[in-house]
Amino acid sequence: MSRYFTADLHMGHQNICAYTGRPFGAIDEMDIALVERWNATVGPDDEVWVLGDFAMGRIVESLPLASMMHGHKVLVPGNHDRCWSGHRAKKKDTVDKWIAEYEAVGFRIVNAPLETTIAGRSIVVNHFPYEGDSTDSERHHSFRPVDRGQWLLHGHIHESWRQRGRQINVGVDAWGGMPVSERQISELINTGPLDLAPLPW
Repeated sequence: MSRYFTADLHMGHQNICAYTGRPFGAIDEMDIALVERWNATVGPDDEVWVLGDFAMGRIVESLPLASMMHGHKVLVPGNHDRCWSGHRAKKKDTVDKWIAEYEAVGFRIVNAPLETTIAGRSIVVNHFPYEGDSTDSERHHSFRPVDRGQWLLHGHIHESWRQRGRQINVGVDAWGGMPVSERQISELINTGPLDLAPLPW
């Protein structure tokens, strides 16, 4: 079994291609390409951590796409996931309802911030980076992890960077639409803090 990380797929989101420069003319084309790239990388027994913002658009159509994707899926909810505790619905019964919907398509939901071990180090995992955003202002301050000197895997910032110091963006817009392997992340961590631009689609 191998482990992978990804974020910010925005399945079903009509405007995401224009926002981030994804090379697709239609949302169905994008959704199909993301499923194909995922399945070309991830095996049935592999584990994939999705660090937020899996599906948007017509959620009854976009969320079930998860069931077409290989592997054991772990979701660390982001600000666009309806099961996120900070989602605009904010009612516990509504969040609980959405947790059940995400679980029904194969996700195990875990709340951030949390830690995992990669390259022999304790690594923070969250949808949000320590600092930085995909807009001119930083949003969701109360949900961001505190920087205590650890490496951080995150999403949220789309194509803004692939790595900034100890922050590694695992989002699809930084990795050519592909999930990132634990081996790739280990190599970045072992190389040390850098600033890296996104890979092309």
